[in-house]
Amino acid sequence: MKSDFYLGMMSGTSLDGVDLALMDFATFPPELTACEMVAMPVMLREALTLLLRGETSLQNLGEIDHQLGKLYADCVNQFLAKNGLKPEQIQAIGCHGQTVWHAPTGENPFTMQIGDMHYLAAKTDITVVGDFRRKDMAMGGQGAPLVPAFHEGIFADKNRLTVVLNIGGISNISVLAPNQPTIGYDVGVGNALLDAWIEQHYGKRYDKNGAWASSGKVLEPLLAALLDEPFFRQTPPKSTGRELFNLKWLVEKIAKVFPNSTACLPQDIQRTLVEFTVQGIAYHLKLLNSEKSNLLLVCGGGVHNPLILNRLSEILPDWTVASTSEYGLDADYVEAAAFAWLAYCRMHNLPSNLPSVTGASRAVSLGAIYPKNE
Repeated sequence: MKSDFYLGMMSGTSLDGVDLALMDFATFPPELTACEMVAMPVMLREALTLLLRGETSLQNLGEIDHQLGKLYADCVNQFLAKNGLKPEQIQAIGCHGQTVWHAPTGENPFTMQIGDMHYLAAKTDITVVGDFRRKDMAMGGQGAPLVPAFHEGIFADKNRLTVVLNIGGISNISVLAPNQPTIGYDVGVGNALLDAWIEQHYGKRYDKNGAWASSGKVLEPLLAALLDEPFFRQTPPKSTGRELFNLKWLVEKIAKVFPNSTACLPQDIQRTLVEFTVQGIAYHLKLLNSEKSNLLLVCGGGVHNPLILNRLSEILPDWTVASTSEYGLDADYVEAAAFAWLAYCRMHNLPSNLPSVTGASRAVSLGAIYPKNE
């Protein structure tokens, strides 16, 4: 059978790297045939971190946009070479780009993803589909999350309630309930604060296996202050990002609870942040009030943190907690695979958003097409 390859690319709020997932749509469900993660170059990661804090100029923004385009193109060309593929074998690249701001509410809602898609198409000689979120927002939606429709096709089961939980920089869920419209929304922070806190103290990109957090204890007054954030009481559809949950926000919360900053140990803050992540997720799952068998499928970087998964199992006794890898799709590449699917939908002009998820007025085909070289 002839292959029908689409390549999905994702660089998320954790800034750890670029995920690539090659999906073959010749069969259904589509098959993940190759995947890879390329670490984010240190200097580019530092530049993006400053950009996300708002410390930038228009020239700097433009230069980082170009650098990301070059990184994406290099990743694709190296990926193709490694897997013995030629550009003409790839129908399209679905590239999410790097979100630098997401503000879907207010008088002038907008979202911004950067990474030069024209450069990516030119240097790979493959058609690129990007800019996925703004069409949904133009239709009155949140522009996020975009992957629940993909989750529905891959993981839904008429005999159970399935929730797909992606723990990236931000945590989001897709609720796949029998005989009900799929819904999905952000439920709070994921790894963003955990990564920022350990990097500030030890220069590490992440807390491997939650080891540092495990050496600390939960600071209940701080946990209560973190969970008091109004975001948690908002009703879906809703989405968030680093523009809310960032290091500045955390430091301000700590200062209010502990005016004498030496009164708490940094590892205790880290442990509290793990609990904050878990409690934010559990709060939203408990609102579902399901009487059926419940399956929580976890994907994203947080799946590798045993402290997070163990705590989810402890405080959600009515749920079976598992990795998507156990159900047919590598947990590290679910989001990248979803953007391959979004590209497939756009190239076939198929609707790919779910109004029940984003709040858009109707279903539309998401993404802008950047043609390959003629």
